[in-house]
Amino acid sequence: MKMKVGFIGLGIMGKPMSKNLLKAGYELVVLDTSKNGSELATAGAKTASTAKALAEQVDVIITMLPNSPQVNEVVLGPNGVIEGAKSGTIVIDMSSIAPLTSQEIARKLAEKGIEMLDAPVSGGEPKAIEGTLSVMVGGKKEVFEQCYDVLKAMAASVIRTGDIGAGNVTKLANQIVVAINIAAMSEAFVLASKVGVQPELVYQAIRGGLAGSTVLDAKAPLVMDRNFDPGFRINLHIKDLSNVLETSHEVGVPLPLTAAVMEMMQALKVDGMGDCDHSSLIRYYEKMAKVEVNR
Repeated sequence: MKMKVGFIGLGIMGKPMSKNLLKAGYELVVLDTSKNGSELATAGAKTASTAKALAEQVDVIITMLPNSPQVNEVVLGPNGVIEGAKSGTIVIDMSSIAPLTSQEIARKLAEKGIEMLDAPVSGGEPKAIEGTLSVMVGGKKEVFEQCYDVLKAMAASVIRTGDIGAGNVTKLANQIVVAINIAAMSEAFVLASKVGVQPELVYQAIRGGLAGSTVLDAKAPLVMDRNFDPGFRINLHIKDLSNVLETSHEVGVPLPLTAAVMEMMQALKVDGMGDCDHSSLIRYYEKMAKVEVNR
């Protein structure tokens, strides 16, 4: 018998993820705080007015929220998950938050017999819609195995990387690699454009070699088309890199390249581009070099 699932956080990512759970046949209860709640209700979900009320009805609660404070509030705050969930309930936080916050929330839930996985995702809105996200999971092996099918309904890849907090450490590692890849791509294309070599030809020439990457294939065409509509916003990547740097400072790991890209993104935010796609990083280099990258 399939678990009954609750979902909190019906934004750009959460709404399509919830729809994929419904498509997979899961009985779903969503926290109805926006028009997206009504949309999910039309698609077959039940609704609840508080996190506590939602938790009282389900076996698994998934949260997909902006950052640590929102997860803390929804899970541990007044009328929160912790007040409604029974012993044996599982909380799966699929938000991208600080690993140490995940561990602290898990400790408080464990006092009431509630299990937790941290399971942030990579892939952005397109893969959330397709149900082909990559999910990085931290938590007990037996709890992970219980929830594997639920997670697989939203994802192409679901991998446990360790105990609680490990999922978010893995996501932070992912966000480092993505940010620095976009910066490297930007430097390369701006250089090519400035000296008169077509970026499209550079892209085609290098994508099959060692410089090729999923990031390059996803972002290069958008940059050359000047399409900076948000798949993943600069503001969200700033949030993730803030968690990266906070964690790295706490454990004593200097990250000079990550810090440099963080400051570039902060400059773009000041220029009013915070809600643009993180591929807008190329505009930082374009502004300095006084050139625009086109096909």
